Amino acid sequence: MKVRNLKGRITAALALLTAAVTVGALATPAATAEPDAGPLGAAWTNTHDAAPQYPGVHIDWDVPITMSDGTVLKANVYRPMDAQGRIVDTPLPTIVNLTPYTKLMSMIADSALSVPVLPDILENFLQGFDLSAFGLGGLTELTKALPGGAGRVFTADRKLIQSGYTQVVADVRGTGFSEGVWQVFQQREQLDNVEVIDWASRQPWSDGNVGMTGVSYSAINQLHAAEQHPAALKAIFPVEPGSDLVRDVLATGGALGFGFIPPWLLGVDTLKLIPDLASVFNGTFDWQWLADRVQSPLTFFDYIIQALTINSVPEIPDNLKSLLETDSPLRTGWLGHPDRIQVPTLVYGGWHDIFTYSEPRIYNAIPLPPGQKQLIMADTYHANPGSGFGSAGAPPRLDVLQRAWFDKWLKGIDNGIDGYGPVTLFQQGGSWTTAGEFPRAEADYRRLYLSAASSGTTGTSLHDGSLTAEPGDAARLTVGPGIMSLCSRDSAQITAGITAILDACAKDARPMELNGLTFTGAPVSEPTLISGPVNLHLNTVLDATDGYWSATLNDVAPDGKSTVLTSGQLTASLRKVDEAKATRSANGDYTDPYPYLTLDTREPLIPGQPTQLDLGLTATDAVLQPGHRLRIDVFAFNFPRGLPLRPLLNESGLHQQHIELDPSAPSWINIPIGGNPGW
Repeated sequence: MKVRNLKGRITAALALLTAAVTVGALATPAATAEPDAGPLGAAWTNTHDAAPQYPGVHIDWDVPITMSDGTVLKANVYRPMDAQGRIVDTPLPTIVNLTPYTKLMSMIADSALSVPVLPDILENFLQGFDLSAFGLGGLTELTKALPGGAGRVFTADRKLIQSGYTQVVADVRGTGFSEGVWQVFQQREQLDNVEVIDWASRQPWSDGNVGMTGVSYSAINQLHAAEQHPAALKAIFPVEPGSDLVRDVLATGGALGFGFIPPWLLGVDTLKLIPDLASVFNGTFDWQWLADRVQSPLTFFDYIIQALTINSVPEIPDNLKSLLETDSPLRTGWLGHPDRIQVPTLVYGGWHDIFTYSEPRIYNAIPLPPGQKQLIMADTYHANPGSGFGSAGAPPRLDVLQRAWFDKWLKGIDNGIDGYGPVTLFQQGGSWTTAGEFPRAEADYRRLYLSAASSGTTGTSLHDGSLTAEPGDAARLTVGPGIMSLCSRDSAQITAGITAILDACAKDARPMELNGLTFTGAPVSEPTLISGPVNLHLNTVLDATDGYWSATLNDVAPDGKSTVLTSGQLTASLRKVDEAKATRSANGDYTDPYPYLTLDTREPLIPGQPTQLDLGLTATDAVLQPGHRLRIDVFAFNFPRGLPLRPLLNESGLHQQHIELDPSAPSWINIPIGGNPGW
């Protein structure tokens, strides 16, 4: 630290004090009080939106990148051009985006965003677009992703390029125009990530400093790349990344994520069959590309078909078994290791994203000081990242944050982005907030017991029970499978937000509660914090050897509106907990039970015999306002959020299921509470 114009002992003392404070801040940066970053956020936005350093962008189409096994990936390379139309030949930092959705789609999105005036007109229109008065507030929120900057993170960001970056958008192996068979995050594909980074860093247009960006799949492979420590990779900007993909979305609680996985696989498998038409007409068609597509036209669809059609556990074939084995190549490829990441990482997630389970865990696992790692959690679904960003009180737009992040870590510009956050959360039931950590330190875990006593808050659920500080009287409550989960926040979550269009379903749980048991607490007397993962411990009785449970944690308003804050689900026979990875609170109860979800740890139930299980709900951050109540909903079905594998579904027989409320073996939730709710 340099101190200029030192005058006297007072000035020197102040300088020493400043140095001490600075050292402390470097060790543990203080959280910025403003989620919008205040004057710094305005400066980042002005920098991003100012007249560009370079007015043009040049694109090299379908540049071949040969992998170590001979497979050729194809990439579009975006480079800035000066006012004379010359490609800038100064080596620049390079941003890499690896996508399975074909760079053709990225190019189309980029072309639309680069039409003069059109993006501004569209963004201004969408900022004022609001159908919430017609019960379509969810549709309104979905449209806010574009003015929130998500489009430029998904595709090539021309404004970023024009500020002095090169961007490489490459098709993942087996997708788009790249050769090979799509591996869906397996070992060879993860090696491709590193080799593409190495290739980009050695090109004459690169200064050797590489960053990575992208959404969803393109966020996950950023983590995979960073975990392998390629020398050129200096920072990543993953938007909606997953790290524990089985628990996130593929088979949460052992049930297939039916509303997302089959249509997503079909979409990627369809897009990868679109040929490079230009090469067809100019005589350069890649016949190896065609041979690879013929070899695997519907990658991974055989697993989906088997999961839905195999009748019994003994009939499960070996390839499907590999999905149900902890150490199989498939499972290990889908389980990340963010604790190995050593480069600055800004994680964006949503409380109702398909990867909500992983996003806070990624941030907490990265062994970097706050500031070099940052977490932003919004009240969004998978299809609308950054919705509302750039508006009053909200974080700056995603494209603005992306530019500031790379300017800091790739160009060394001291713009203050490392002092943002480090944890910026939309607090459900409240507004945007900033914290030094997540979960918040002021939240302490406590038990609330499920009681059969009526709360008097609903007359439409299968049973109106209570949440109490002590176990209640003995009772048996019964719940059966129902179809109202089609109209639910869980349905909206697994469909990436598509069914969130209807507020009556996504913003009010009362339709789904027609098929469930509700347990509601007393109203809180002051603002009450909930921060962290939640565990529901149930004493159950089934009439079959298997069953399926799902649960939600809700905020109930004085007018009866029930808003889902978080949820979880579990196939009963897959309840065995991996104690090495499970977490517990100080009271000894689970906070995240982390079941194995494997066939070899499966424990079929004995019909009629009480069986205790722990059902984890993903972490959340919320505030109950005075007069609001906490509620737990319990269900025996949750389609399309989850569909048990066919053999286990057959064993359940879709029978009714029972919660045995027994004072000697009670059921409870273990929930992180801050404040004094008055109960």
